[in-house]
Amino acid sequence: MPTVADIEAARARIAGGVYLSPCVESIPLSQLTGAHVFCKLDYLQRTGSFKERGARNALLKLSPEQRRRGVIAASAGNHAQGVAYHGALLGIPVTVVMPRFAALIKVSNCRHLGATVVLDGADVVECRAIAEERAARDGLTFIHPFDNRDVIEGQGTIALEILAQTPRFDAIVVPVGGGGLIAGIGTVIKARAPDVEVIGVEPERAACLAAALAHGGPTTVSLAPTLADGLAVSRLGALPYDIVRRVVDRAITVDEASIALAILRLVELEKSVVEGAGAAALAAFLAGKLDDLRGRDVVLVLCGGNIDSTMLGRVIEVGLVADGRLCRFTVSISDRPGGLARLAEVIAAAGASIKEIIHDRAFSGPDLSAVRVVCVVETTGHEHVAALHAALGAAGVNVVA
Repeated sequence: MPTVADIEAARARIAGGVYLSPCVESIPLSQLTGAHVFCKLDYLQRTGSFKERGARNALLKLSPEQRRRGVIAASAGNHAQGVAYHGALLGIPVTVVMPRFAALIKVSNCRHLGATVVLDGADVVECRAIAEERAARDGLTFIHPFDNRDVIEGQGTIALEILAQTPRFDAIVVPVGGGGLIAGIGTVIKARAPDVEVIGVEPERAACLAAALAHGGPTTVSLAPTLADGLAVSRLGALPYDIVRRVVDRAITVDEASIALAILRLVELEKSVVEGAGAAALAAFLAGKLDDLRGRDVVLVLCGGNIDSTMLGRVIEVGLVADGRLCRFTVSISDRPGGLARLAEVIAAAGASIKEIIHDRAFSGPDLSAVRVVCVVETTGHEHVAALHAALGAAGVNVVA
């Protein structure tokens, strides 16, 4: 298994090729969570992800013959981009196999970085099998995204930086996909600061860490679509499991609404555009899963920032709904002149702003004097939504849904 000495050697190996990202105190997130929060901003890497660390370390450890033949990787995007970018810097040919429905920004970035992109497979598991077949057929070196000692060593360098930047903290919260990042971080933390709690966070729809810890070994879990697509791994890596079972103190799962809300909070409070996987650490706080850390010093690893601009808009809207700042309801009002105006007056008097309004006459029922109106309004939060509904009721407006 990788040791701290191995990870220190990796830090020296990749120095100058990987950005030393800051680990900064966040006053707004501290106020939001009740903890004293520091954020490791590794989404600021050139390709927007911590994956560059493991990719560069693995590439630098290749033999001259392996470099000449080239490498192949399978990834939903971040690992692929990291391998593509550093392969180009080091003059190593790179092929990446990505799911057919991978995020467009990640596909285009890999191509822009000079990699040969193969879009095949429904998910990362299928992509990995395809990549391994191509590696055997074409004599390429397959670089696994997490079940790889060299990759884990590279990912662990992030913990060495955190310890130098934030010497005193009580817990570190780490997003988990296949386990490579938390295996590297946990190895360093438990050797250098054994009292620090190492906490893994994964989406409920891809909870392979929790399953592995519950069953005493890597277990395949069913996947469902998740905003944290970079963490959508159905089975924890074998090598990461051997490490995390010794260095991870607890595993937490988070729901999709909490992930969306975390992305929104980071945009609004930190002015940071972070993808779902990168926002998972904050999502654990927003889901109420880390209330015991209030008043304590906590590091959140914000590890990825690659999100489609179109997806970002949709995620922000989902986050606004989860936050009670976007509300939809259906009312039944008079279809006579002035009915809609009176509804608008009630909404305005309650301090809400109409974003969208739709008349639904065809499905309003047999009463031809009434019409259903679907309203989408902007509010300030859940209490404001409740106050708006109360105002509608007091005005005699019948809320039907």
